[in-house]
Amino acid sequence: MSGSRYVLVVGHGKEHESEDGAASHLRQLGARVRTLDFWDDFSTACEGEASFRAIVIEAGDRPDFAVSALRTARRESRLEETPAILAIPERQVARVEPSSGFDDFIVLPYRPAELYARIRQLEWQRSEFANEERIKIGGIVLDRAAHEVSLDGRRVVLTAKEFALLAFFSANRGRVFSRETLLSRVWGVRYEGGARTVDIHVRRLRAKLGDALPLETLRGTGYKLRAPAEMPSEEGGEGPLVSDGPVVSDTPNGGIPAAAPVGQTRTP
Repeated sequence: MSGSRYVLVVGHGKEHESEDGAASHLRQLGARVRTLDFWDDFSTACEGEASFRAIVIEAGDRPDFAVSALRTARRESRLEETPAILAIPERQVARVEPSSGFDDFIVLPYRPAELYARIRQLEWQRSEFANEERIKIGGIVLDRAAHEVSLDGRRVVLTAKEFALLAFFSANRGRVFSRETLLSRVWGVRYEGGARTVDIHVRRLRAKLGDALPLETLRGTGYKLRAPAEMPSEEGGEGPLVSDGPVVSDTPNGGIPAAAPVGQTRTP
């Protein structure tokens, strides 16, 4: 179906089509699912106009295969930023390195409700929107009506001017503003402080929000909060992704969970 959003399930042989596999569980929950073997060409999964909500890679006892498959998937433009979940038995969990490139993992056997919840959580983390009351930029949620901010669901306390500066940048993504313009628009034309005030508040925002805030400094010009189209894609590192030591041991489309409780701002 043109324009449909799928969950892509990748596995070995016909195992990914088994009754207790992710594809079966997700279809029962109403998801549109496409399946692919580890050794298949990922371009075949991207035929038509389909887009993808998530990738689930079923590693079995070979997490190294899953890492290789994910790297191959990232070469496809439609999959390069799709959130990826590694499905793995408990006995293999310790072999998976944080640098593997996966956004999340789930321990087999599946619990369908948990798999569904993890996919939706990843969709929420990647989503961005703006309306009259709230703006979401990646993991940052800014509630303009309540003057509240959260990062990945955790409270972030901002001063009144930090909040005002963040709200201004968020409402004008992709536009470059000089320090003088920011002073006039955020602090007001009667403010008598210097341009260093802007730099100090930008530094504080970066300290509190970290890499989640895509705020760019343009030397000699000013600042810009990057628009979604300007966001760089993530690339996996080339270091070891799976340790060598032995270890024993489609969901309904749409729907975004409500934002987690957010923090109050305070005046300076």
